[in-house]
Amino acid sequence: MKPPSGKDFVAPGLPAWFSRDWLRGLLLILAVLVTYQPVWYAGFIWDDDYHVTANPCIVGPLGLTDIWTTRAGHFYPLALTTFWVIHALWGLAPLPYHLMNVIQHAACGVVLWRVLQRLQVPGAWLGAAIWALHPLQVESVAWISELKNTQSCLFYLLTILFFLRWLGSGENGKNYDANYVLTLLFAALAMTSKSSTLVLPVVLFLAAWWLERRWQSRHLVLLVPIGLMAVIAAAITMWPQPAEMAFITDPQLMRTWPERIATAGDVIWFYLGKLAWPHPLLMIYPHWEIDVGRWSTWLPLLAALVGLAILWFQRGSRFRACFFASAYFLVVLSPFLGVLDQPFWRYSFVEDHLQYLAGIGPLALAAAGLVWYAGVALPGRGWLQTGLGASLVFVLGLLSWQRTWSYESYERLWTDTVAQDPNCWLGHNNLGAVYLQKGRVDEALANFQKALEIHPRYADAHYNMGEAFALKGDMDQAIVEYEKALEIDPNDVDTHDNLGLAFLQMRKANEAMVQFREALRLKPDDGNAQVYLTKAEVMARQNHPSPSR
Repeated sequence: MKPPSGKDFVAPGLPAWFSRDWLRGLLLILAVLVTYQPVWYAGFIWDDDYHVTANPCIVGPLGLTDIWTTRAGHFYPLALTTFWVIHALWGLAPLPYHLMNVIQHAACGVVLWRVLQRLQVPGAWLGAAIWALHPLQVESVAWISELKNTQSCLFYLLTILFFLRWLGSGENGKNYDANYVLTLLFAALAMTSKSSTLVLPVVLFLAAWWLERRWQSRHLVLLVPIGLMAVIAAAITMWPQPAEMAFITDPQLMRTWPERIATAGDVIWFYLGKLAWPHPLLMIYPHWEIDVGRWSTWLPLLAALVGLAILWFQRGSRFRACFFASAYFLVVLSPFLGVLDQPFWRYSFVEDHLQYLAGIGPLALAAAGLVWYAGVALPGRGWLQTGLGASLVFVLGLLSWQRTWSYESYERLWTDTVAQDPNCWLGHNNLGAVYLQKGRVDEALANFQKALEIHPRYADAHYNMGEAFALKGDMDQAIVEYEKALEIDPNDVDTHDNLGLAFLQMRKANEAMVQFREALRLKPDDGNAQVYLTKAEVMARQNHPSPSR
């Protein structure tokens, strides 16, 4: 049984005040704020330097103009603009960035609740609460870099909300044009926050089918402007990609098209499994082996496709909701199924934050199913039904609160990662970098060595080992490690600089000049290389003075 459009499900027997929208919205916001209380003590982690603390668009010398007009804006200029504004107001104190992320996530939960109401989903508030407090969302909310996830999601949900309001208003209805204009505005804001929202035209078409129970050509026509936005945004997204993807040359990381397609099936079931049972959760999940020669490799993808086909043929029955949720999940997850290369695939095929939008479908379906089951198993027992839902929300919130502590610091994040997955080569390398920064050189070397045992062709680990040996004063071994790093990645400017410095300290001026000149060839504005090249040239003249006349 569906509730009336725009009204949420309220269990029978509960007092009238419990159904007040402002109270339920406030409860949802407070639940998110309490769950993510640990971010008050959290700092910057992993690639937060790339997005914020060392981003020239945020801390200088570039700025807003470069964010919107050059490659420096990547494919999320609006999210970078938010970082820029926060930095202008509060500098590099991490708390304002974290609070912005949490507030945006809480707002997403409230807007999602209203969207589910508009879609006439039973238990809309419960569905929104389960989504907002699910442990899989911690990576998006507790990691500053993923502000682009929470921000894009907020505009994504607002796009859907005003699109549904526009559908419900009728062509001559109140605010018909205003709702359509707001739909276009929020779609543009979503797409400039993160490219994962480029699926909006398909999602809106699915939502229209769900509400009106049939496909209509007028929906396609009216979605053309959003489709054009998506095409333009996709082109901009691909603009910086060649430079960012250039490093994927390691044969160990190359995959054939059959391997990519087979990977997609595993990814689908991985994310569904984590939604159902969010344990263990890792920053980096292990790569899995893809043997396309084995028939069992194709079973996950086949099961997903057959399941969706069965639901499609049963779309006119009680399985209609299952088809809607499943189709939504696959559409939104499609950019992250591993078919098209992305820089992160060198570490893992999956990340918790990649299902931030996609998880809405299965979790809303689960909430609706729970409401239906509670109504059947506990008829007329409103408080007991509410207690069942509240218990689930409480457990999810508690698990998310515990998980949030793992993002408190760089060291805690990678300590947690390698504790759960001792074979995470990236985790060992990054933990070693933490130890190196703290002067715990021997512990750092042990972690770098472990990373190389797992992944021998890991240039960053060789580079870091070079730095560690240099700190110990073992310049011969430092040079060996830097040269190994350059064998794998000959275009790394920092490695050329450090190798040149190592030669300079050993008074091998000619060898040092070779490295500094190569660094300047790769990066003409490399100030360090310019300074040290001059020193190397002076040293070379001192070592081999010109004969006197």
